[in-house]
Amino acid sequence: MTDLSHIDTWLFDLDNTLYPAESGFMAEVVYRMTDFVEKVTGLPREAAFKLQKGYLAEHGLTLKGMMLHHGVDPADFHAIFHDISLEMLARDPVLLAALERLPGRRLIFTNADDVHAERVLAHLGLSHLFADVFHIGSAGYEPKPSAEAFARMSAAHDIEAKATCFFEDSERNLAPAAALGMTTVLVGAHAAQSTAAFIHHRTEHLAPFLRDAQLKQAA
Repeated sequence: MTDLSHIDTWLFDLDNTLYPAESGFMAEVVYRMTDFVEKVTGLPREAAFKLQKGYLAEHGLTLKGMMLHHGVDPADFHAIFHDISLEMLARDPVLLAALERLPGRRLIFTNADDVHAERVLAHLGLSHLFADVFHIGSAGYEPKPSAEAFARMSAAHDIEAKATCFFEDSERNLAPAAALGMTTVLVGAHAAQSTAAFIHHRTEHLAPFLRDAQLKQAA
C-alpha cells in the first residue's frame, strides 16, 4: 500500500496514462502527425517522421517545432486528430471507482488540445471526475516538460506542490514536477525499468495503484 495520505490535488496526464498504451490509440495519432509533417514540409515520409521525433525530443511537442520552424497554426494541427475513432479505448470501471475515492481535486495536465481531451475523457466516462483540463492552449503552447508549462499550470490552479501527486507515462515530464516538490508516479509497462531518482512511485497499471493507495481521511 502506497502512502499518499498527504495528497489533496491529483494531477493526471491524459494519453497513455488514463488508458493503457497497449490500446494502440496513440499509434494512430502519430500516423496522422507524420502525414501532417510530410504535407507541410514536402519531405518523404521517413524524413518527415525523423523530423517529427526530433521536434518532440527538442521541444517536448512536435507542434512546438512546427510552429517555430514552419509557421503552423496550432488549430490546423489539432484538427487532424478530432475525428479519430475512439473505439479502441475501453471504459474501465475499476479505474472509475479508484478515481472517485480520491479526496480533493482531480485535474488533467496534457500537451493535447481541449477538444481531444474532452473527447477522450467523455468516451472513457471520466469527464465528471475532473475539475479542469489544463491543455496546451491553456499553457500558451508551452508544453511539458518545460518549467514554464508547470509554472503556468501551477499559477492557474494555485497548486501546492507538496500536496500534489502527478501521474505520467513520460519519465521526463515528471522531472520538473519532482523539482517543484510534487510526488511523482510513472505509469505504464515501462515504469518498472525506470531508475530515475525523481520518480517516487512506479506502476504498470493505474487503477489498482489508486485503488490500494493509503489516502487522506475525511476531517
